[in-house]
Amino acid sequence: MKLGYAIIYVPDVAASVEFFERAFGITRRFLHESGTYGELDTGETTLGFAALALGDANLPGGFIAAHRSPQPLGMEIAFVTKDVPEAHARALRSGAKELSAPKTKPWGQVVSYVRCPDGTLVELCTPVGE
Repeated sequence: MKLGYAIIYVPDVAASVEFFERAFGITRRFLHESGTYGELDTGETTLGFAALALGDANLPGGFIAAHRSPQPLGMEIAFVTKDVPEAHARALRSGAKELSAPKTKPWGQVVSYVRCPDGTLVELCTPVGE
């Protein structure tokens, strides 16, 4: 077993893909012409975005849409970077909301948290042990 995809259900797939490109400098891999699914090139594991309607079809019991929740959901996407303060500032300039400014953890890792316009919780962090 290996992690192949992390897929986030969002109200506007194209807007989420564009935001992640702008805020985090990640390259778009694919955006379906229907606008219901898109992917970013994040390495071995694919980060995908799917329309809320696909979530409704896939999960007939329903789900909590991140953008509707007043607090972030209890899961995150983490991006590793050598310059967390700059990545954090870029995300804020692009429209993310600050949840936690960059801080150095006791083990030496620099970490911050932002919430994207689509409700996604993103951790920005330096590599562990560097």
